[in-house]
Amino acid sequence: MMQRHASDIALAYGGNTVWLKPSLRAATHLEALHGGFPALLSKLHEFDTATIREIIRYAAPDRAAAQTVLNALSGASLRTVQQVTLAPAFALLTALMTPASEKITGEAAKAPAAKAVAWADLYADLYKLATGWLGWTPDTAWNATLPEILNAFDGHVDQLKAVHGGGDDQDASAPTMNSDQRQANIDAGLDPDFDREGLRALKAKMT
Repeated sequence: MMQRHASDIALAYGGNTVWLKPSLRAATHLEALHGGFPALLSKLHEFDTATIREIIRYAAPDRAAAQTVLNALSGASLRTVQQVTLAPAFALLTALMTPASEKITGEAAKAPAAKAVAWADLYADLYKLATGWLGWTPDTAWNATLPEILNAFDGHVDQLKAVHGGGDDQDASAPTMNSDQRQANIDAGLDPDFDREGLRALKAKMT
């Protein structure tokens, strides 16, 4: 049995259940499906069944369970399909667009107001954080939720500070990495410079 995540959303019909996960993979694909979240939400309001199928297929880590539910729904009335799928679909998109702010801590909690970042750019940057800074495999990154990536990155930054020094009261205009810290990052295969303001701008999008 595939392990469920705390943020998974249940979609059940006919004794079958598929769990939808607000993962980076789902976010990236669904945001691009109709050229942005506004158009995607419009499709949901119109109850576009093709869009419903795409949401289920890309948000379900268990593809077999997704297909089982879709097969069962294929014989149901449109009204039944609407009643079964719309609430979970909207809940998933809400999670993708508005991750719980209380889960964003550390550097993100101190982030100042920043210029809005395009969703596609945000998701691309989160993938880079997960696979670059954190060293996750592509599959792990794609299957992680957005708050998981940000919280893990906060933890990684805290670890670097604990090992190499650095304080929260550091002047934002000063270099964020001294020569020893930069060399330690190079030795670890990481970006030698920690772009504090870039990270804050990225995380501010999530609040």
